[in-house]
Amino acid sequence: MTVHPAAPAIGAQHPAVRDLLTVRKDAAPGRILVEGAWEHDRLLATDTHLETFFWCPEAGTTYPVDRIAERATEVYRISPKLLDRLSRKTRSDGLLSIARLPEWEPRDFRFNAESLVLVADGVEYAGNLGTLIRTVDAADADCLVLTNRRARPSHPAVYSASRGMVLSTPVVEFDEISEAAAWLLEHGFQVHLADPAAQGSYRETSYDGPTAFVVGSEGSGLSPEWHAQGFGGVSIPMLGQADSLNVALSAGILLFEARAHKNGW
Repeated sequence: MTVHPAAPAIGAQHPAVRDLLTVRKDAAPGRILVEGAWEHDRLLATDTHLETFFWCPEAGTTYPVDRIAERATEVYRISPKLLDRLSRKTRSDGLLSIARLPEWEPRDFRFNAESLVLVADGVEYAGNLGTLIRTVDAADADCLVLTNRRARPSHPAVYSASRGMVLSTPVVEFDEISEAAAWLLEHGFQVHLADPAAQGSYRETSYDGPTAFVVGSEGSGLSPEWHAQGFGGVSIPMLGQADSLNVALSAGILLFEARAHKNGW
């Protein structure tokens, strides 16, 4: 760890601190709070734009803070008292940054027969959204599509739940379900709605060609508009008393089943 004499010490009324609090509240779309050593390791492994780095020397981190400071546009020192106010962790190591999330547009993608896409409709909880992003990465899927978005990728909990994969996993949002459906069909996707009431088991499909799964919200499931698009449904058999699985677990089962077919596992 190296002390940065050029990094000014700032207090709670500094504009940069107010900016961080805005990001922490998920009130600054496109920007995300990154806190902690492994979180910064992941950040530095990407080409993500690091806007501001806040460092509390008294927190006693052994992390090489120079690595972060060299990437940041602005660097500030903060006190332990201010760190307690800004941190989302019970025990912080004094490393906080504001990073700019990558932007992805539907026109950026090129698909082939091996392509996999996950659509998340109306997902409400940031932790589940982060886990879905992590699952898309793990299954080597092309992207996550959001419709009826409730939780935003910029929520700080998404970063930890995705293990930082929110910085590298493409996430695309559509304002209308019909637009998302048209985009998938334009690219030749077979679209499968994850529906516990569907007659067909997820094991009974071949998953040839570009494949997309649509999963619904934690409370109310898929929007009726997705059903109105005319796509078929697949179900995961429930063998116990529960009537459904967590949305992220369901997505993992479906994505890896399709990936197994495509890769010949």
